[in-house]
Amino acid sequence: MKYNRLGRTGLRVSEVCMGTMTFGGVTDEDEAQKIFDRCIEKGVNFFDTANAYTGGQSERILGALIKEHRKDLVIATKVYNPQGSGPNEMGLSRKHIIQACEDSLRRLDTDYIDLYQVHADDRETPLEETLSALDQLVRDGKVRYIGASNHTAWRLSDALWTSETHGLARYECLQPLYNLVERGLDQEVLPLCRDKGVGVIAW
Repeated sequence: MKYNRLGRTGLRVSEVCMGTMTFGGVTDEDEAQKIFDRCIEKGVNFFDTANAYTGGQSERILGALIKEHRKDLVIATKVYNPQGSGPNEMGLSRKHIIQACEDSLRRLDTDYIDLYQVHADDRETPLEETLSALDQLVRDGKVRYIGASNHTAWRLSDALWTSETHGLARYECLQPLYNLVERGLDQEVLPLCRDKGVGVIAW
């Protein structure tokens, strides 16, 4: 297995990241165990989930699987999507980010999240509020690195500027839709990421 640095950080992640969106859905616990064991056998150290996947079951199943290997693995999860019917149970407000992180830590049964990503852009919440909340989680030791998913080039650039201006933790990677058919990133997003040292984890 080849390992690459995540963006400009010193963190090394396997070239293959195992996504667990189906864990707890079409992939039951027994099958998830087989997939996980195969990943470990092949040297995969990078596993991605989200609090929105299968109603939190993906995080719970992954949390049980990683117990014996926790210190050797890079675990990524995400925040943004609705976690209930209340008006503050979604988005990227300080309130929701902090509560969602605590809930993810509990489901994953771990003391920290290696990579905490915003699952989508929240145009209704100021970037400074979002990044300040994420920065606090890093300072508190609950999160090691932060990243973004599904962001346009201008919003990612704005977020990087906000972090630099206010001395806050910055997005060290972007998780966008990118494949042989979907090449929309080539024009602006990928050049921006290369210029700013932002890692790209394509889905």
